[in-house]
Amino acid sequence: MSHAWASTTSIADLATWLRGRRRVVVLTHLKPDGDAIGSTIAVTRAINLAAAARGTVLEPPATPWYAGPMPDWAADVIGATEHRVLTQADRPDHDRREDPDAVLVLDTGAWTQLHEVREWLLPRREIAAVIDHHRQGDADVADRRVIQTAAAAACEPCAELCCALLGVPSPARLPVEVATPLYLGLATDTGWFRHSNVSPSVLRLAASLLEAGVDHAALYETVEQRDRPSRLRLMARALGSMKFLQRERIAVMTLTLQDFHDCNAAPTDSSGFAELALTAGPVQVSVLITEAFVADRDPGGSVTKVSLRSKNGPASMDVNEVARKLGGGGHVRAAGAKVHADLAETTRRVIEALA
Repeated sequence: MSHAWASTTSIADLATWLRGRRRVVVLTHLKPDGDAIGSTIAVTRAINLAAAARGTVLEPPATPWYAGPMPDWAADVIGATEHRVLTQADRPDHDRREDPDAVLVLDTGAWTQLHEVREWLLPRREIAAVIDHHRQGDADVADRRVIQTAAAAACEPCAELCCALLGVPSPARLPVEVATPLYLGLATDTGWFRHSNVSPSVLRLAASLLEAGVDHAALYETVEQRDRPSRLRLMARALGSMKFLQRERIAVMTLTLQDFHDCNAAPTDSSGFAELALTAGPVQVSVLITEAFVADRDPGGSVTKVSLRSKNGPASMDVNEVARKLGGGGHVRAAGAKVHADLAETTRRVIEALA
C-alpha cells in the first residue's frame, strides 16, 4: 500500500478488476463539472455495456452518485443513464441497501471534495479505486490509484479504461454514447481546446472521439450556449467588483451571497467566471472569491471559495502553489481552495499568498 499521491495500479489492471465486479458505484467531486460528469457517465455506460456483452446482469447497474448543485445542462448529457443526486434527506450513510463490491472515484481523490460521502466511503477503501489528474489528493481514499497529472482531463485515462472494458482498439471505435461524455470532459477542461493543457495527445483523442460520432457543435450548444439572464447579471457584478493588483498583473473579483440573491442566480451560475479577466493583456492571474452558500458550509463559521486561473508563458504563476497556501490545490494553471473565513479576510489572505 502506498501513501504517496501516485499511481499504484494501471488502467489495464483496473479494467480486469472491474470485470469481476457486480455492483459498482461511481463517485466524483462536489459540484460536478464537465470532466466530472463526462468521466462518470462514460465509464458507467462502458461498465454496463461490457457486462451486457458478457451476458452478466448487474443489479443494480453501475450507477454514478453526485453531490452538490448540478449544471443546467447535466440532464441533457446524462439522459436515461441511471444516476443518483445525493441530498440531505438521501445520504448514503443513511441507507445501507447499497453495498457495492467496487467503488470508482473519478476526477478527484481529495477528501475535501468528497465530504458528502466520506463516512460511507471510509470503510470501503479496500474496494475503491481512484482515477485522477490533479496534483494533490489523499492516498487514503483508495488503495488502487491511477494518477496522471500530465492529463488535461480525467476523461483522458477514462477513455483508455472505456476502451479496455469494451475491448476496442481505439477511442474511435467506442459507442457514441460513451464517446460523447468523454469528449465533453476533454473539451470543458481545456476550455474547448483553448488552454495551455492542450497537447498532441489531447487533440488526437478529440479527433478519435469525433470519428466515433461525437457531434461537437451540438454538444457545445448544449453546454455553452444556454446561459440564463441571471448568469449574465451575475457576470456583470463580478466584473464590476474587479480590482487590479501588481501593475494590473493580477485581477481579483468577488461575489457575495447578496449578489446571487439580487441577480436571482444559482450557485452554478458563476462557473467559468474565474477566467474572465485573462482576456486582458496585462493580466497573468485571475481570481474569483465567492461567499459559500449555506449548503456548502461546514458547521461553525463563514466559508469562502477561491478559484484561481493563470496564463501560460514566461511571466506565468503556478496557481496550484498559491492554492496550497490557502489549504487547497489543483493544477498549475487552474486551482482553488475553500477558506474558513469571511470574504474580507479571505481576500486579504489571497492577496498575501499572491504576493
